[in-house]
Amino acid sequence: MKSYLVSALAAALIIMDFSGQAQSPAPATSTEKYRPAFHFTPRKNWINDPNGLVYYDGEYHLFYQYNPQGNRWGHMSWGHAVSKDLLHWNELPVALNEFANPDGKSVTMIFSGSAVIDYGNTSKLCPTGTKDCMVAIYTSHVDEKGKALAQHQSLAYSTDKGRTWQQYAKNPVLELNTNEFRDPNVFWYEPQKKWIMAAVKPDEYSVLFFESKDLKSWKQMSRFGKQGDQSKIWECPSLIQVPILNEPGKSRWVLFISSGHRQEGYVGMQYFVGDFDGTNFKLDQENPKPASAEWGNVVDYGKDYYAAIPYNNLPASQKRPVMMGWINNWEYANDLPTEPFKGAMSLPREIALKRTPEGLTLIQQPKISGLRNQVRFQQKSLSLNNTSQVVSEVTSSPFELEVTLVPGQAESQGIRLYKDGSEETVLFYQNGKIQLDRRKSGNVSFHQRFPSVEEAPGTLQNGAIKLRLIADASVLEVYVNDGEAVLTDLVFPEKTTGQMELFTKGGTGEFKDLKISSLTAK
Repeated sequence: MKSYLVSALAAALIIMDFSGQAQSPAPATSTEKYRPAFHFTPRKNWINDPNGLVYYDGEYHLFYQYNPQGNRWGHMSWGHAVSKDLLHWNELPVALNEFANPDGKSVTMIFSGSAVIDYGNTSKLCPTGTKDCMVAIYTSHVDEKGKALAQHQSLAYSTDKGRTWQQYAKNPVLELNTNEFRDPNVFWYEPQKKWIMAAVKPDEYSVLFFESKDLKSWKQMSRFGKQGDQSKIWECPSLIQVPILNEPGKSRWVLFISSGHRQEGYVGMQYFVGDFDGTNFKLDQENPKPASAEWGNVVDYGKDYYAAIPYNNLPASQKRPVMMGWINNWEYANDLPTEPFKGAMSLPREIALKRTPEGLTLIQQPKISGLRNQVRFQQKSLSLNNTSQVVSEVTSSPFELEVTLVPGQAESQGIRLYKDGSEETVLFYQNGKIQLDRRKSGNVSFHQRFPSVEEAPGTLQNGAIKLRLIADASVLEVYVNDGEAVLTDLVFPEKTTGQMELFTKGGTGEFKDLKISSLTAK
Protein backbone atom coordinates (compact mmCIF):
# COMPACT_ATOMS: atom_id res chain seq x y z
CA MET A 1 0.00 0.00 0.00
CA LYS A 2 1.42 3.28 -0.99
CA SER A 3 0.83 6.93 -0.27
CA TYR A 4 3.57 8.27 -2.53
CA LEU A 5 1.87 6.81 -5.61
CA VAL A 6 -1.37 8.65 -5.03
CA SER A 7 -0.92 11.52 -7.33
CA ALA A 8 -17.16 -8.02 -20.49
CA LEU A 9 -16.24 -7.18 -23.74
CA ALA A 10 -19.36 -9.33 -24.39
CA ALA A 11 -22.93 -8.29 -23.66
CA ALA A 12 -23.21 -11.77 -22.15
CA LEU A 13 -21.10 -10.68 -19.20
CA ILE A 14 -21.93 -12.45 -15.96
CA ILE A 15 -22.09 -10.21 -12.89
CA MET A 16 -22.24 -11.63 -9.36
CA ASP A 17 -24.80 -10.16 -7.00
CA PHE A 18 -24.36 -9.97 -3.24
CA SER A 19 -25.81 -13.47 -2.78
CA GLY A 20 -23.02 -14.87 -4.92
CA GLN A 21 -25.44 -16.06 -7.58
CA ALA A 22 -25.09 -15.21 -11.25
CA GLN A 23 -27.70 -12.77 -12.46
CA SER A 24 -28.84 -11.79 -15.92
CA PRO A 25 -26.79 -8.77 -16.96
CA ALA A 26 -28.11 -5.39 -17.91
CA PRO A 27 -27.23 -4.27 -21.43
CA ALA A 28 -23.51 -3.54 -21.65
CA THR A 29 -22.66 0.13 -21.31
CA SER A 30 -19.50 1.76 -22.61
CA THR A 31 -17.79 0.97 -19.31
CA GLU A 32 -19.57 -2.13 -18.00
CA LYS A 33 -18.39 -4.02 -21.08
CA TYR A 34 -14.92 -3.88 -19.52
CA ARG A 35 -16.00 -5.66 -16.33
CA PRO A 36 -14.55 -9.19 -16.20
CA ALA A 37 -16.68 -12.19 -15.29
CA PHE A 38 -14.17 -14.25 -13.28
CA HIS A 39 -11.55 -11.73 -12.21
CA PHE A 40 -12.95 -10.16 -9.05
CA THR A 41 -14.15 -6.55 -9.25
CA PRO A 42 -16.24 -4.70 -6.65
CA ARG A 43 -19.69 -3.54 -7.65
CA LYS A 44 -18.43 0.01 -7.46
CA ASN A 45 -15.44 2.15 -6.50
CA TRP A 46 -11.69 1.86 -6.41
CA ILE A 47 -9.64 -1.20 -5.36
CA ASN A 48 -5.94 -1.97 -5.27
CA ASP A 49 -3.80 -4.48 -3.33
CA PRO A 50 -5.25 -7.82 -2.26
CA ASN A 51 -5.03 -8.13 1.53
CA GLY A 52 -5.70 -10.81 4.10
CA LEU A 53 -5.90 -13.76 1.74
CA VAL A 54 -6.92 -16.63 3.99
CA TYR A 55 -8.93 -19.84 3.79
CA TYR A 56 -11.16 -20.94 6.66
CA ASP A 57 -14.05 -23.35 7.08
CA GLY A 58 -14.82 -23.80 3.39
CA GLU A 59 -14.39 -20.15 2.37
CA TYR A 60 -11.62 -18.28 0.60
CA HIS A 61 -11.50 -14.74 1.97
CA LEU A 62 -10.37 -11.86 -0.19
CA PHE A 63 -9.78 -8.59 1.62
CA TYR A 64 -8.53 -5.71 -0.48
CA GLN A 65 -7.63 -2.04 -0.47
CA TYR A 66 -10.88 -0.21 -1.09
CA ASN A 67 -12.21 3.34 -1.26
CA PRO A 68 -15.82 3.25 -0.03
CA GLN A 69 -16.30 6.87 -1.14
CA GLY A 70 -15.17 6.96 -4.76
CA ASN A 71 -13.58 5.56 -7.87
CA ARG A 72 -10.07 6.91 -7.31
CA TRP A 73 -7.51 6.16 -4.60
CA GLY A 74 -8.41 7.49 -1.16
CA HIS A 75 -9.98 6.72 2.25
CA MET A 76 -8.24 3.35 2.29
CA SER A 77 -10.23 0.62 3.99
CA TRP A 78 -10.48 -3.14 3.66
CA GLY A 79 -13.17 -4.40 1.32
CA HIS A 80 -14.23 -8.04 1.69
CA ALA A 81 -15.46 -10.88 -0.52
CA VAL A 82 -15.70 -14.65 -0.06
CA SER A 83 -15.70 -17.57 -2.45
CA LYS A 84 -15.98 -21.36 -2.46
CA ASP A 85 -13.74 -21.76 -5.52
CA LEU A 86 -11.74 -18.50 -5.99
CA LEU A 87 -13.75 -17.73 -9.15
CA HIS A 88 -17.30 -16.88 -8.03
CA TRP A 89 -17.30 -14.15 -5.40
CA ASN A 90 -19.85 -12.92 -2.88
CA GLU A 91 -19.05 -9.28 -2.05
CA LEU A 92 -19.63 -8.47 1.64
CA PRO A 93 -19.80 -5.16 3.52
CA VAL A 94 -16.56 -3.29 4.18
CA ALA A 95 -14.55 -5.15 6.82
CA LEU A 96 -12.22 -2.47 8.22
CA ASN A 97 -13.05 1.19 7.72
CA GLU A 98 -10.82 4.24 7.85
CA PHE A 99 -11.45 5.97 11.18
CA ALA A 100 -11.00 9.43 12.69
CA ASN A 101 -8.39 9.86 15.42
CA PRO A 102 -8.96 11.50 18.84
CA ASP A 103 -6.98 14.61 17.81
CA GLY A 104 -9.88 15.59 15.57
CA LYS A 105 -7.50 16.34 12.71
CA SER A 106 -6.03 13.10 11.42
CA VAL A 107 -7.48 9.81 10.25
CA THR A 108 -6.10 6.28 10.25
CA MET A 109 -6.36 4.51 6.93
CA ILE A 110 -6.28 0.72 6.80
CA PHE A 111 -3.34 0.02 4.51
CA SER A 112 -2.18 -3.38 3.22
CA GLY A 113 -1.62 -6.43 5.37
CA SER A 114 -2.58 -10.04 5.91
CA ALA A 115 -4.93 -12.30 7.85
CA VAL A 116 -4.37 -15.50 9.83
CA ILE A 117 -6.43 -18.05 11.73
CA ASP A 118 -5.41 -18.35 15.38
CA TYR A 119 -6.70 -21.84 16.08
CA GLY A 120 -7.90 -22.17 19.65
CA ASN A 121 -7.58 -18.40 20.19
CA THR A 122 -4.15 -18.90 21.76
CA SER A 123 -3.43 -15.18 21.48
CA LYS A 124 -6.55 -14.46 23.54
CA LEU A 125 -7.31 -11.57 21.21
CA CYS A 126 -10.85 -12.82 20.78
CA PRO A 127 -13.22 -13.16 23.77
CA THR A 128 -12.90 -16.17 26.07
CA GLY A 129 -14.73 -19.13 24.65
CA THR A 130 -13.98 -18.27 21.02
CA LYS A 131 -13.04 -21.44 19.14
CA ASP A 132 -10.84 -19.89 16.45
CA CYS A 133 -9.90 -16.24 16.06
CA MET A 134 -9.50 -14.59 12.64
CA VAL A 135 -6.87 -11.88 12.98
CA ALA A 136 -6.06 -9.09 10.54
CA ILE A 137 -2.59 -7.55 10.70
CA TYR A 138 -2.47 -4.28 8.76
CA THR A 139 -0.55 -1.04 8.38
CA SER A 140 -2.25 1.76 10.29
CA HIS A 141 -1.47 4.80 8.15
CA VAL A 142 -2.01 8.08 10.00
CA ASP A 143 -2.87 10.87 7.59
CA GLU A 144 -3.72 14.54 7.99
CA LYS A 145 -5.04 16.24 4.87
CA GLY A 146 -2.91 14.11 2.57
CA LYS A 147 0.25 14.24 4.68
CA ALA A 148 1.54 10.94 6.07
CA LEU A 149 2.28 11.33 9.80
CA ALA A 150 3.07 7.72 10.73
CA GLN A 151 2.90 4.11 9.63
CA HIS A 152 2.79 1.25 12.11
CA GLN A 153 1.31 -2.22 12.36
CA SER A 154 -2.00 -2.90 14.07
CA LEU A 155 -4.45 -5.72 14.71
CA ALA A 156 -8.17 -6.35 14.39
CA TYR A 157 -9.99 -9.58 15.17
CA SER A 158 -13.19 -11.36 14.22
CA THR A 159 -15.21 -14.13 15.86
CA ASP A 160 -17.71 -14.58 12.99
CA LYS A 161 -15.60 -15.56 9.99
CA GLY A 162 -14.65 -12.02 9.11
CA ARG A 163 -18.16 -10.55 8.93
CA THR A 164 -17.58 -8.12 11.80
CA TRP A 165 -14.36 -6.85 13.34
CA GLN A 166 -13.02 -5.26 16.51
CA GLN A 167 -9.87 -3.18 16.70
CA TYR A 168 -7.30 -4.34 19.27
CA ALA A 169 -7.40 -1.91 22.20
CA LYS A 170 -3.60 -1.63 22.45
CA ASN A 171 -2.84 -0.80 18.82
CA PRO A 172 -0.33 -0.31 17.32
CA VAL A 173 1.54 -3.53 18.11
CA LEU A 174 4.68 -2.64 16.16
CA GLU A 175 6.13 0.76 15.31
CA LEU A 176 9.52 2.11 14.26
CA ASN A 177 8.72 5.83 14.56
CA THR A 178 8.59 6.41 10.82
CA ASN A 179 6.00 7.07 8.14
CA GLU A 180 7.63 4.51 5.79
CA PHE A 181 7.09 1.08 7.36
CA ARG A 182 4.30 -1.08 5.99
CA ASP A 183 2.61 -4.10 4.38
CA PRO A 184 2.94 -6.80 7.09
CA ASN A 185 2.64 -10.33 5.77
CA VAL A 186 2.26 -12.88 8.57
CA PHE A 187 2.32 -16.68 8.59
CA TRP A 188 2.68 -19.49 11.12
CA TYR A 189 6.14 -21.10 11.23
CA GLU A 190 5.46 -24.60 12.48
CA PRO A 191 9.07 -25.76 13.18
CA GLN A 192 9.47 -23.14 15.91
CA LYS A 193 5.80 -22.68 16.84
CA LYS A 194 5.73 -18.96 16.19
CA TRP A 195 4.33 -16.29 13.92
CA ILE A 196 6.61 -14.68 11.34
CA MET A 197 6.04 -11.21 9.91
CA ALA A 198 7.69 -9.75 6.83
CA ALA A 199 7.29 -5.97 6.47
CA VAL A 200 9.10 -3.37 4.37
CA LYS A 201 11.11 -0.25 4.85
CA PRO A 202 10.13 0.78 1.30
CA ASP A 203 12.58 3.60 0.69
CA GLU A 204 15.46 1.49 2.06
CA TYR A 205 14.70 -1.44 -0.29
CA SER A 206 14.60 -3.73 2.73
CA VAL A 207 12.40 -6.46 4.19
CA LEU A 208 12.41 -6.78 7.97
CA PHE A 209 11.54 -10.12 9.60
CA PHE A 210 9.87 -10.25 13.03
CA GLU A 211 8.72 -13.07 15.31
CA SER A 212 5.89 -13.36 17.84
CA LYS A 213 4.26 -16.03 19.98
CA ASP A 214 0.97 -14.19 20.43
CA LEU A 215 0.60 -11.77 17.47
CA LYS A 216 0.73 -8.86 19.93
CA SER A 217 4.42 -8.62 20.90
CA TRP A 218 6.93 -8.58 18.05
CA LYS A 219 10.73 -8.86 17.99
CA GLN A 220 12.89 -8.07 14.97
CA MET A 221 15.07 -10.99 13.86
CA SER A 222 16.77 -10.03 10.61
CA ARG A 223 16.77 -7.95 7.45
CA PHE A 224 17.09 -8.68 3.72
CA GLY A 225 17.45 -6.17 0.94
CA LYS A 226 19.25 -3.86 -1.44
CA GLN A 227 19.35 -6.50 -4.16
CA GLY A 228 17.57 -6.97 -7.46
CA ASP A 229 15.28 -4.21 -8.73
CA GLN A 230 15.63 -0.96 -6.77
CA SER A 231 14.20 1.38 -9.40
CA LYS A 232 11.07 1.88 -7.27
CA ILE A 233 10.33 1.51 -3.60
CA TRP A 234 9.77 -2.02 -2.23
CA GLU A 235 6.27 -3.02 -1.13
CA CYS A 236 4.01 -5.96 -0.25
CA PRO A 237 6.56 -8.62 0.78
CA SER A 238 5.62 -12.26 1.25
CA LEU A 239 7.77 -15.24 2.19
CA ILE A 240 6.49 -18.72 1.37
CA GLN A 241 7.74 -22.27 1.01
CA VAL A 242 7.30 -23.44 -2.60
CA PRO A 243 7.57 -27.04 -3.88
CA ILE A 244 9.98 -28.03 -6.67
CA LEU A 245 8.32 -29.72 -9.65
CA ASN A 246 9.00 -33.44 -10.08
CA GLU A 247 11.01 -33.57 -6.86
CA PRO A 248 8.61 -34.91 -4.19
CA GLY A 249 9.24 -33.53 -0.72
CA LYS A 250 11.67 -30.87 -1.93
CA SER A 251 11.03 -27.13 -1.74
CA ARG A 252 12.66 -23.74 -1.35
CA TRP A 253 11.58 -20.50 0.27
CA VAL A 254 10.58 -17.72 -2.12
CA LEU A 255 10.46 -14.05 -1.15
CA PHE A 256 8.15 -11.92 -3.32
CA ILE A 257 8.55 -8.13 -3.52
CA SER A 258 6.50 -5.55 -5.39
CA SER A 259 8.90 -3.00 -6.85
CA GLY A 260 9.85 -1.67 -10.28
CA HIS A 261 9.42 -2.80 -13.86
CA ARG A 262 11.93 -3.40 -16.64
CA GLN A 263 10.41 -0.44 -18.48
CA GLU A 264 11.21 2.77 -16.65
CA GLY A 265 8.52 4.39 -14.54
CA TYR A 266 6.19 1.43 -14.19
CA VAL A 267 5.80 -0.96 -11.25
CA GLY A 268 6.09 -4.75 -11.24
CA MET A 269 7.14 -7.69 -9.08
CA GLN A 270 10.32 -9.64 -8.45
CA TYR A 271 11.19 -12.78 -6.49
CA PHE A 272 14.16 -14.30 -4.70
CA VAL A 273 14.75 -18.04 -4.10
CA GLY A 274 16.50 -19.05 -0.91
CA ASP A 275 16.44 -20.76 2.48
CA PHE A 276 14.76 -19.65 5.70
CA ASP A 277 15.78 -21.05 9.07
CA GLY A 278 13.15 -19.28 11.15
CA THR A 279 15.38 -16.23 11.60
CA ASN A 280 17.20 -15.36 8.37
CA PHE A 281 16.34 -15.56 4.69
CA LYS A 282 19.42 -16.23 2.56
CA LEU A 283 19.66 -16.60 -1.20
CA ASP A 284 20.10 -20.10 -2.57
CA GLN A 285 22.88 -20.86 -5.05
CA GLU A 286 20.09 -21.75 -7.46
CA ASN A 287 18.37 -18.39 -7.20
CA PRO A 288 17.71 -17.75 -10.91
CA LYS A 289 20.15 -15.56 -12.80
CA PRO A 290 18.11 -12.69 -14.25
CA ALA A 291 18.72 -11.25 -17.69
CA SER A 292 19.88 -8.09 -15.92
CA ALA A 293 20.92 -7.87 -12.27
CA GLU A 294 19.12 -4.56 -11.79
CA TRP A 295 15.79 -6.07 -12.91
CA GLY A 296 15.79 -9.01 -10.53
CA ASN A 297 13.78 -12.14 -11.25
CA VAL A 298 10.53 -11.03 -12.87
CA VAL A 299 7.22 -12.45 -11.61
CA ASP A 300 5.06 -11.11 -14.47
CA TYR A 301 6.33 -9.47 -17.65
CA GLY A 302 3.15 -7.48 -18.32
CA LYS A 303 2.27 -4.06 -16.99
CA ASP A 304 -0.71 -5.07 -14.90
CA TYR A 305 0.20 -7.51 -12.11
CA TYR A 306 1.23 -6.04 -8.77
CA ALA A 307 1.06 -6.51 -4.99
CA ALA A 308 0.38 -10.26 -5.25
CA ILE A 309 0.45 -12.26 -2.01
CA PRO A 310 -0.22 -15.93 -1.19
CA TYR A 311 -3.16 -17.47 0.64
CA ASN A 312 -2.71 -18.49 4.26
CA ASN A 313 -4.16 -21.66 5.80
CA LEU A 314 -4.96 -23.46 2.54
CA PRO A 315 -6.82 -26.78 2.81
CA ALA A 316 -4.71 -29.95 2.81
CA SER A 317 -6.11 -30.88 -0.60
CA GLN A 318 -4.40 -27.83 -2.13
CA LYS A 319 -0.86 -29.08 -2.69
CA ARG A 320 0.66 -25.92 -4.15
CA PRO A 321 0.62 -22.33 -2.88
CA VAL A 322 -1.95 -20.00 -4.43
CA MET A 323 -1.41 -16.29 -5.09
CA MET A 324 -3.54 -13.40 -6.32
CA GLY A 325 -2.46 -9.95 -7.48
CA TRP A 326 -3.89 -6.56 -8.41
CA ILE A 327 -4.59 -6.01 -12.11
CA ASN A 328 -3.47 -2.43 -12.72
CA ASN A 329 -0.36 -0.23 -12.76
CA TRP A 330 0.20 2.88 -10.64
CA GLU A 331 1.41 4.80 -13.69
CA TYR A 332 -2.19 5.12 -14.98
CA ALA A 333 -4.26 3.41 -12.26
CA ASN A 334 -6.53 6.32 -11.37
CA ASP A 335 -7.37 7.01 -15.01
CA LEU A 336 -8.67 3.66 -16.25
CA PRO A 337 -11.79 4.20 -18.42
CA THR A 338 -14.11 2.16 -16.20
CA GLU A 339 -17.15 3.15 -14.15
CA PRO A 340 -18.49 2.53 -11.56
CA PHE A 341 -15.53 0.27 -10.66
CA LYS A 342 -11.79 0.68 -11.05
CA GLY A 343 -9.32 -2.18 -10.71
CA ALA A 344 -9.55 -5.97 -10.66
CA MET A 345 -7.86 -9.01 -9.14
CA SER A 346 -5.98 -11.64 -11.08
CA LEU A 347 -7.11 -15.20 -11.44
CA PRO A 348 -5.79 -17.37 -8.61
CA ARG A 349 -2.39 -18.78 -9.59
CA GLU A 350 -0.83 -22.00 -8.37
CA ILE A 351 2.92 -21.63 -8.03
CA ALA A 352 5.89 -23.99 -8.02
CA LEU A 353 9.61 -23.96 -8.80
CA LYS A 354 11.17 -25.72 -11.78
CA ARG A 355 14.82 -26.68 -12.08
CA THR A 356 16.21 -25.04 -15.24
CA PRO A 357 19.67 -24.09 -16.60
CA GLU A 358 19.03 -20.60 -15.14
CA GLY A 359 18.30 -21.97 -11.66
CA LEU A 360 15.06 -22.63 -9.80
CA THR A 361 12.51 -20.72 -11.87
CA LEU A 362 9.03 -19.70 -10.75
CA ILE A 363 6.18 -21.54 -12.51
CA GLN A 364 2.64 -20.12 -12.45
CA GLN A 365 -0.62 -21.68 -13.64
CA PRO A 366 -4.17 -20.31 -13.42
CA LYS A 367 -6.44 -22.25 -11.08
CA ILE A 368 -9.62 -22.39 -13.18
CA SER A 369 -10.89 -25.94 -12.81
CA GLY A 370 -14.18 -24.41 -11.64
CA LEU A 371 -14.88 -23.19 -15.19
CA ARG A 372 -16.28 -25.26 -18.05
CA ASN A 373 -14.55 -25.15 -21.42
CA GLN A 374 -16.91 -25.23 -24.40
CA VAL A 375 -14.74 -25.61 -27.49
CA ARG A 376 -15.49 -22.99 -30.18
CA PHE A 377 -12.72 -23.86 -32.62
CA GLN A 378 -10.14 -26.61 -32.81
CA GLN A 379 -7.51 -27.56 -35.36
CA LYS A 380 -4.62 -30.00 -35.08
CA SER A 381 -2.29 -28.17 -37.45
CA LEU A 382 -2.39 -25.05 -39.60
CA SER A 383 0.54 -23.69 -41.64
CA LEU A 384 0.77 -20.14 -42.99
CA ASN A 385 3.39 -18.61 -45.27
CA ASN A 386 3.72 -14.84 -44.86
CA THR A 387 -0.05 -14.42 -44.68
CA SER A 388 -2.98 -14.38 -42.24
CA GLN A 389 -6.16 -16.35 -41.66
CA VAL A 390 -9.25 -15.56 -39.61
CA VAL A 391 -10.14 -18.46 -37.30
CA SER A 392 -12.94 -16.82 -35.35
CA GLU A 393 -15.33 -14.18 -36.65
CA VAL A 394 -16.46 -13.10 -33.19
CA THR A 395 -14.10 -12.99 -30.20
CA SER A 396 -16.40 -12.50 -27.25
CA SER A 397 -15.00 -13.10 -23.80
CA PRO A 398 -14.33 -14.81 -21.53
CA PHE A 399 -12.38 -17.36 -23.53
CA GLU A 400 -9.24 -19.46 -23.41
CA LEU A 401 -6.84 -19.94 -26.32
CA GLU A 402 -4.24 -22.71 -26.38
CA VAL A 403 -1.73 -23.08 -29.20
CA THR A 404 1.81 -24.24 -29.91
CA LEU A 405 3.76 -22.01 -32.29
CA VAL A 406 6.40 -23.60 -34.54
CA PRO A 407 8.07 -20.55 -36.14
CA GLY A 408 10.02 -22.39 -38.83
CA GLN A 409 11.33 -19.71 -41.21
CA ALA A 410 8.90 -17.01 -40.10
CA GLU A 411 10.39 -13.79 -38.72
CA SER A 412 7.32 -13.38 -36.51
CA GLN A 413 4.24 -15.47 -35.86
CA GLY A 414 1.17 -14.87 -33.72
CA ILE A 415 -2.45 -13.95 -33.14
CA ARG A 416 -4.38 -10.73 -33.66
CA LEU A 417 -7.11 -10.47 -31.01
CA TYR A 418 -10.24 -8.31 -31.09
CA LYS A 419 -9.42 -7.27 -34.64
CA ASP A 420 -11.91 -4.77 -36.06
CA GLY A 421 -10.55 -2.47 -38.76
CA SER A 422 -7.37 -0.88 -37.43
CA GLU A 423 -8.15 -1.94 -33.87
CA GLU A 424 -6.27 -5.01 -32.65
CA THR A 425 -4.28 -6.51 -29.80
CA VAL A 426 -1.35 -8.55 -31.11
CA LEU A 427 0.28 -11.50 -29.33
CA PHE A 428 3.28 -12.86 -31.22
CA TYR A 429 6.68 -14.57 -31.14
CA GLN A 430 9.73 -12.78 -32.56
CA ASN A 431 13.48 -12.91 -31.92
CA GLY A 432 13.23 -15.24 -28.95
CA LYS A 433 10.51 -13.20 -27.22
CA ILE A 434 6.78 -13.40 -26.73
CA GLN A 435 5.41 -9.91 -27.23
CA LEU A 436 2.05 -8.31 -26.59
CA ASP A 437 1.30 -5.08 -28.48
CA ARG A 438 -1.65 -3.07 -27.15
CA ARG A 439 -0.87 0.22 -28.90
CA LYS A 440 -3.93 -0.17 -31.17
CA SER A 441 -6.03 -2.19 -28.74
CA GLY A 442 -8.93 0.30 -28.52
CA ASN A 443 -9.15 3.07 -25.96
CA VAL A 444 -5.50 3.88 -25.31
CA SER A 445 -5.79 7.67 -25.11
CA PHE A 446 -6.89 7.94 -21.45
CA HIS A 447 -3.22 8.06 -20.40
CA GLN A 448 -0.07 8.66 -22.44
CA ARG A 449 1.75 5.84 -20.64
CA PHE A 450 -0.85 3.15 -21.39
CA PRO A 451 -0.08 2.29 -25.06
CA SER A 452 2.82 -0.15 -24.90
CA VAL A 453 4.51 -3.32 -26.09
CA GLU A 454 5.47 -5.92 -23.49
CA GLU A 455 7.84 -8.83 -23.97
CA ALA A 456 8.56 -12.04 -22.07
CA PRO A 457 11.22 -14.73 -22.59
CA GLY A 458 10.12 -17.18 -25.28
CA THR A 459 12.58 -20.05 -25.31
CA LEU A 460 11.86 -22.53 -28.08
CA GLN A 461 11.56 -26.11 -26.85
CA ASN A 462 12.17 -28.58 -29.67
CA GLY A 463 11.60 -25.73 -32.11
CA ALA A 464 8.23 -24.74 -30.62
CA ILE A 465 6.72 -22.50 -27.97
CA LYS A 466 3.49 -23.14 -26.08
CA LEU A 467 0.99 -20.37 -25.30
CA ARG A 468 -2.10 -20.26 -23.11
CA LEU A 469 -4.17 -17.08 -23.16
CA ILE A 470 -7.11 -16.33 -20.88
CA ALA A 471 -9.16 -13.31 -21.96
CA ASP A 472 -11.82 -11.93 -19.64
CA ALA A 473 -13.25 -8.62 -20.88
CA SER A 474 -10.45 -6.08 -20.25
CA VAL A 475 -7.98 -8.59 -18.74
CA LEU A 476 -5.48 -10.71 -20.66
CA GLU A 477 -3.32 -13.30 -18.88
CA VAL A 478 -0.73 -15.07 -21.07
CA TYR A 479 1.10 -18.18 -19.82
CA VAL A 480 4.22 -19.16 -21.79
CA ASN A 481 5.62 -22.72 -21.85
CA ASP A 482 3.36 -24.01 -19.07
CA GLY A 483 3.87 -20.94 -16.92
CA GLU A 484 7.65 -20.47 -17.10
CA ALA A 485 6.83 -16.86 -17.99
CA VAL A 486 3.57 -14.93 -17.54
CA LEU A 487 2.43 -11.67 -19.09
CA THR A 488 -0.67 -9.81 -17.79
CA ASP A 489 -2.10 -6.72 -19.49
CA LEU A 490 -5.27 -4.66 -19.53
CA VAL A 491 -6.89 -3.74 -22.86
CA PHE A 492 -9.98 -1.63 -23.57
CA PRO A 493 -11.34 -2.44 -27.06
CA GLU A 494 -13.87 0.05 -28.41
CA LYS A 495 -15.76 -2.77 -30.12
CA THR A 496 -17.64 -5.44 -28.18
CA THR A 497 -16.75 -8.09 -30.75
CA GLY A 498 -13.91 -8.67 -33.17
CA GLN A 499 -12.14 -11.28 -35.19
CA MET A 500 -9.28 -13.54 -34.18
CA GLU A 501 -6.63 -13.83 -36.86
CA LEU A 502 -3.50 -15.98 -37.10
CA PHE A 503 -0.52 -14.67 -39.05
CA THR A 504 3.10 -15.21 -40.02
CA LYS A 505 5.52 -12.68 -41.45
CA GLY A 506 8.66 -13.35 -43.46
CA GLY A 507 8.17 -17.05 -43.99
CA THR A 508 6.33 -20.21 -42.97
CA GLY A 509 5.10 -20.99 -39.48
CA GLU A 510 2.89 -23.72 -38.06
CA PHE A 511 0.11 -23.45 -35.46
CA LYS A 512 -0.30 -26.79 -33.67
CA ASP A 513 -3.01 -28.04 -31.31
CA LEU A 514 -5.01 -24.81 -31.66
CA LYS A 515 -8.06 -24.69 -29.40
CA ILE A 516 -10.36 -21.78 -28.56
CA SER A 517 -12.84 -22.37 -25.73
CA SER A 518 -15.54 -20.37 -23.99
CA LEU A 519 -15.22 -20.11 -20.22
CA THR A 520 -18.45 -20.44 -18.27
CA ALA A 521 -19.40 -21.44 -14.75
CA LYS A 522 -19.90 -25.12 -14.02
